[in-house]
Parts: sequence; structure tokens; C-alpha cells
Amino acid sequence: MQELDKRHGGPFDRGNADSYYQRELSPHYYLGDTYGSDKVGIEDMTTEEIAEYTKGFNENEATGNFKEW
Repeated sequence: MQELDKRHGGPFDRGNADSYYQRELSPHYYLGDTYGSDKVGIEDMTTEEIAEYTKGFNENEATGNFKEW
């Protein structure tokens, strides 16, 4: 596996953010900045990109760092 893409909008970042905001695991990412560029859904993601998203999600779940509403 290559180095994780931790940029804003990337798979790891989106997984981490979904967990932080207590959203369901739903693999996706953005080609550029979050919400400011085209979204790539799970159907167009590689196995590696899905793994990066899941890693970001699971790492945040493990830390318990969630948004307080």
C-alpha cells in the first residue's frame, strides 16, 4: 500500500470526518477540496481508496474524538 493521502477532501480525511461527525461509514472522497470539487463515490473508488477511507474512519472511532452537539 502506498502512502496515505491525508489531504483535505481525500479518502482518509473523509473517513475521519464522517466518524468525527458520527455519520455512517460511507466511503467517498473529493478530487480537490471537500464540497468544492467533484465527489467520488464508492462505485468509482479503488480498493486502496476504500481502505484509506476506512482507516481514517476507524482511527477516529478508536480515539473517540467525536463532535459534541
